[in-house]
Amino acid sequence: MSSSLHAAVTATLVLLVWCIEGALIQGRDIDQPLQDSYDYIVVGCGISGLVVTNRLSEDASRTVLCIEAGDADHYEPIIQDPVYVGADVGGIYDWRLSTTPQNQLDGAARPMPQGKALGGGSILNAMCWNRGGADDYDAWESLGNPGWGWEGMLPYFRKSETYTPVPSEDIAREYSINYTPEAHGSDGPVQVSYPGYFYPQSVNLFAAMNNLGLPTQFDPNDGTSAGPALVPTDLDPNNQTRSDARRTYFDPYVTRDNFHVITGQHVTRILVEGVGNNSQVSNPMSGGDQNGEGGSDSSNQGFGFGPGGSTPPIASDTPDKVRRQDPGSTSRRIQGVEFAANASSPRQTVYATREVIVAAGALHSAQLLQLSGMGPSSLLSQYNIPLAVDLPGVGNNLQDHCLVGTFYPYNNASFPSPTELTTNATYNMLAEQEYDTEKTGPWTAGSPNALAFNPLSLITNNAFIIIANASRQAPTDFLLPGTDPTLVAGFTQQKDSLVSRMGRDNVAAYEIINNNAGSLTVSVLHPLSRGTCHINSADPFQPPSIDPRWLTNPVDRQVLVEALFFNREILAQPSMQELQVAQFVPPIDADEDAINQVINNGIRTEFHPSGTLAMLPLEHGGVVDSHLVVYGTQNLRVVDASIFPMIPAAHLQAVVYGVAEKVRDCNCDLSTKSED
Repeated sequence: MSSSLHAAVTATLVLLVWCIEGALIQGRDIDQPLQDSYDYIVVGCGISGLVVTNRLSEDASRTVLCIEAGDADHYEPIIQDPVYVGADVGGIYDWRLSTTPQNQLDGAARPMPQGKALGGGSILNAMCWNRGGADDYDAWESLGNPGWGWEGMLPYFRKSETYTPVPSEDIAREYSINYTPEAHGSDGPVQVSYPGYFYPQSVNLFAAMNNLGLPTQFDPNDGTSAGPALVPTDLDPNNQTRSDARRTYFDPYVTRDNFHVITGQHVTRILVEGVGNNSQVSNPMSGGDQNGEGGSDSSNQGFGFGPGGSTPPIASDTPDKVRRQDPGSTSRRIQGVEFAANASSPRQTVYATREVIVAAGALHSAQLLQLSGMGPSSLLSQYNIPLAVDLPGVGNNLQDHCLVGTFYPYNNASFPSPTELTTNATYNMLAEQEYDTEKTGPWTAGSPNALAFNPLSLITNNAFIIIANASRQAPTDFLLPGTDPTLVAGFTQQKDSLVSRMGRDNVAAYEIINNNAGSLTVSVLHPLSRGTCHINSADPFQPPSIDPRWLTNPVDRQVLVEALFFNREILAQPSMQELQVAQFVPPIDADEDAINQVINNGIRTEFHPSGTLAMLPLEHGGVVDSHLVVYGTQNLRVVDASIFPMIPAAHLQAVVYGVAEKVRDCNCDLSTKSED
């Protein structure tokens, strides 16, 4: 197929899909106003938001509204085709956030990409599908969260997926891929499978690590996640396209009458009864909103839009377990939310008779609670935000997998490289044709899937020195000065848990991300560093101040140094020498000072911010309880990566799907009322 003909066909297909999408949307009149109230309002239509909205709307008697700041994608190839993984970061479906200057590194700010679209980060991410080790979730449970251990989570990991094994026994044997059937789902919404092509140098990499004493893990999702593994991806095996949250939890259910979604609308605050001007919320169509701006906003891109109404009562059947989550104090009733298309648009209101569920991601969920009067009182007072609930933990405990890139180009031309897709037009054209016609070849293999989750004890003789250094630290040594005592108490427990597991052979300390072109990027998986995400304005359209504080705890830096030294040992193995490796960054003779400079200049996010609204006891800096109810409220929950008390050693999308699936069926069953 000529390039011009292919372009024409592609354009036609995109237009056709766009029209089909429009037809689906038209199944419910897009001019239909929003209801004055819904049983449930979900803030954020990313992974967790769409999962929760979908599951709640399975009960036809319950109405659910999901509000998304971004737009719906149009099934563009850059979203769907795996060859384009990473190409849409920084584009129209990205919030394009940045960190504060990282003075402990090189003083520069870093990009912090986050999905801004129907489907959230699932349309931007690298598609990797792994859960981490059972140990990570058992640690969650040990921190005061009954039911959140591995055995409690596994049914929901399974529920989210349809797992398709590698179809060829020869490929499975060559690339050491196996699976544990009882660890996988067979009828979940997300398609989880393997690409139609494998780069052969993955075998060389695994052989090198095996030779150094790191056994291959045959199924990285069965709870024994430590060592090199060929990780599956959220890839539809039928057409080799991305299986994201929008296509799996929304598109097939768009005609449900009780499943409402609006896009292009930014939730500006949660309405808390009796706080500020929330006691009486005006109808924006009958005289103006709280800011004196009247009228409705016609810019909505969703499935129904209109004015709010008078505040309805909270349903009498709000579960008793919600009401009793904060005994001995007056819990706030959440009325609904306020939202607008942009800073100059009128503010609109919509009300929840049962619950508001925040699912805006670890950064924006923390920001929204703070803007709504829930957070550290000292922070809120700086911006004259009326205090609803004094919660020191909101926006603290930020964790991320920080990574540092490397480059060791492979010069053996007999091994195909992904870089040829950009440097060799003929090779790329043939690969594209193979993808279009056969759904095989290099275009199916854009996601980095030959990874390693390595224990510290198996890669360095310095492991126990590092563990001893961590053990000697006082909890406050590397936290911010003036950290609230409840947060110190919570971090003390986290630190004890992390240090006690640091020397185990079955607990990963860091990850190797192999791109099959010479990059063996390394990242810290169980960081001791803790950051913050705080408002720096009362304006909801201003981004929050994001300070991940990567490597402020020196133990995290020591792990990265050892990981980069271990890369040298990997490259020196005979199987890797076959690739004719030319080490470039860091140089082969780099000493520890030089490696630290590479780290300082190269640290970036792995796109896994979490922990800012931690599921912990209130006295340990927690923001939500084990039912994910925000302390001090009757009917506000959070369901996204912000609730993780400690970040697991995994790419987070599979974890978030599991958490969101669990919410309906855990003790806080959102769709089951206690009485009528």
